[in-house]
Amino acid sequence: MSTPEAYRAEPVNAPPSDDPPFSWRAILEIVQALALAVIISVVLNLFVVQVTEVRQRSMEPTLLQNDRVLVSKVDYRFVTPAPGDIVVFNPTIETQIPYVKRIVAIAGETVELRDGNLWVNGRLRFFPQTRGTTMPQVPDIKYPYKVPDGHFFTLGDNRQSSQDSRTFGAQPYNRIIGKVILRFWPPDRLIFFDW
Repeated sequence: MSTPEAYRAEPVNAPPSDDPPFSWRAILEIVQALALAVIISVVLNLFVVQVTEVRQRSMEPTLLQNDRVLVSKVDYRFVTPAPGDIVVFNPTIETQIPYVKRIVAIAGETVELRDGNLWVNGRLRFFPQTRGTTMPQVPDIKYPYKVPDGHFFTLGDNRQSSQDSRTFGAQPYNRIIGKVILRFWPPDRLIFFDW
């Protein structure tokens, strides 16, 4: 018995799907891109630049606690540190965090602290960003103090609230992590420092 035309089943064609087929190759490309980004980030952080959070109040008003700064790790491969540079370094004392301070004297220079002021090689050395009097901190550091070869002498800009070379002496150049070149956080305090 033949089926009437009205009831004859017709093959149903599914509409074409807009979803692309699952591709392991696409996932592999994404994983490769992420791995490359991580490698570039690690290399940049190890050898070129790093972000550092200021954890002390010793550099106020230049740098406030919780400011974020960008630190160049390549500057001192081409030039030597100079007075006025703000550096991040690991001091030769027991501490869990790197310090952020201003270099005020370099190897071969003689530091004196007189009448609350900084004198280097017999001349007043003034940085306009600093505040407070510059007084000795420990009897072990005798003035005039000659900075040894391969070392630098640091002070915080907030002179009365800073543990610096007045406490632990000059520091070796090889303790420097890098030079602060940019304060980028918070955004309203963004500033480039002299390179």
